[in-house]
Amino acid sequence: MLDPKSPVALYMPKNLVSPIAKMGHGVLRFLPNPVVAVIDPEHAGRNTAEFNLPRAVPVVATVEDAAAAGAKVLILGIAPLGGQIPAEWWPDLDRALELGISLVNGLHDLLMWRYPHAPEPGIVDPSVPFVWDIRREPPGLVNGRGLAATLKNRRALLIGTDMSVGKMTAGLELHAAAKARGIRSEFVATGQIGITVTGSGVALDAVRVDFASGAIEQEVLMVSDRGAEIVWVEGQGSLVHPSSTANLPLIRGSVPTDFVLCVRAGQRTLRFLDHIEIPPLRELIGLYEQVAGMCGRYPIPATRAVAVNTAHLSDEAEAADAIAQIAEETGLVAADPVRDPDGPNRLLDAMGL
Repeated sequence: MLDPKSPVALYMPKNLVSPIAKMGHGVLRFLPNPVVAVIDPEHAGRNTAEFNLPRAVPVVATVEDAAAAGAKVLILGIAPLGGQIPAEWWPDLDRALELGISLVNGLHDLLMWRYPHAPEPGIVDPSVPFVWDIRREPPGLVNGRGLAATLKNRRALLIGTDMSVGKMTAGLELHAAAKARGIRSEFVATGQIGITVTGSGVALDAVRVDFASGAIEQEVLMVSDRGAEIVWVEGQGSLVHPSSTANLPLIRGSVPTDFVLCVRAGQRTLRFLDHIEIPPLRELIGLYEQVAGMCGRYPIPATRAVAVNTAHLSDEAEAADAIAQIAEETGLVAADPVRDPDGPNRLLDAMGL
């Protein structure tokens, strides 16, 4: 977990406003740390506020510029195809460590092999730069045993129509709103962004499939032991996406009592596979519920509300119309938990919280 006082820089060369900048944008929205610089030579001299990003941060050209701004931690803020670190990044990463700047990496390509002597965060003197590879399988995993079904609390899994539709964002917004109401709420992060901003969780796509449901189960049991009245479980992918294998481990590991469906307004096909249509939302909800019920072995979770991502719609009226259409189609309360300041509370009300 990062020291929340440590000044952070984001490494986002050539991709400040790219679709692959999800990590950086998530950090800007949710990380409690001060973010003192974003490294992107193409936009150096500008500010992230000019691009309608969640936080106003100066954009600089080099690692040296970030160090001069006071950065003590460098977070890799973009995810190139395949999660591999491009060869041209290595000189900058080497230089960051030379300048005493720690590295946080959410990619599949691990830094530990290049920097075997760098400590992990919290292991040694905090003045020594560390390397944190987030996408690593945690130790001590066991197979899933369905133990979350014995819990008395509520467990809400964020499900989706596609990848990258805002499941983590909706979950974190609902978690924050629940805590503001005095509800004992916990959030289980399952991806690199959620783990970076919360400091805990399991990178599900780094876990061997035989242990995936067990990894989620362990996290859910652990936070439930802290007295959680509701556990928000960050969803991944979609049941209808041919590349997604995460949904069954998430469902089996958390044995959810509730679903919150996450959708991107106006989307009719999968984002990068436009030959695959997204089913009607009521049909998709039914599919998720049937899978979770496992032929009557578990109670079927109730899909309570729809979190709508309207970030790509600049017109407020168009966004409102899209949300209203989704509410009518599903028969559920629908709201954008980011665009609408009251959106998280409307979704919590729909869940009876």
